[in-house]
Amino acid sequence: MQIEASALALERGGRIIFTNLGFSLSDGQALVVTGPNGAGKSSLLRALAGLLPFAAGRIAVTPGGSGLSEHSHYVGHADALKPSLTVYENLEFWAALLGRADTPPADPVVQIEMALARLGLARIADLPAAYLSAGQKRRAALARLLAVRRPLWLLDEPATALDAASQKVLAEVMLAHLADGGMIIAATHAPLGLPARELVLGGTNGGAA
Repeated sequence: MQIEASALALERGGRIIFTNLGFSLSDGQALVVTGPNGAGKSSLLRALAGLLPFAAGRIAVTPGGSGLSEHSHYVGHADALKPSLTVYENLEFWAALLGRADTPPADPVVQIEMALARLGLARIADLPAAYLSAGQKRRAALARLLAVRRPLWLLDEPATALDAASQKVLAEVMLAHLADGGMIIAATHAPLGLPARELVLGGTNGGAA
């Protein structure tokens, strides 16, 4: 898959957040979005996920046939967990909501169990999300990246609340996704340990470095 974005502009509350923004991304590549608070990093990811409308610009996805949001996982600041559901049930919910687009088709139970094990959540899979620590909630949110396969990961400060060991696991998971031909666009203030180009927001927004 190839993504080509050109002349993107975003407006919120009558204020121009950024304009004339462009980037390209291909299989196996990552783009790290940086910039000061308020530069529009989170808003860009939300717009790419289809949660906000761009004021201008064009995004071309090759091969075509569906929008960018149909190919992507979005993990934002909120962990998006239902407090009364267990960790396992939350992943079941997301697997059902996002649907299966795997080729060949993957067994959802196997995928969920693999995601729980990889993110170190297997022992607390039956615990309601309301009882999790901040770091555990973040790992549960990130686990859906593995529970349902999608080529593009849109990650907003993915390492938030993670300890050093969990940050290492996250880096390994992201590197494996890239090695498998996946793509990542991540907004961050801290290094993620990825080979990536940088898109700097704030000031002149013309494209990725």
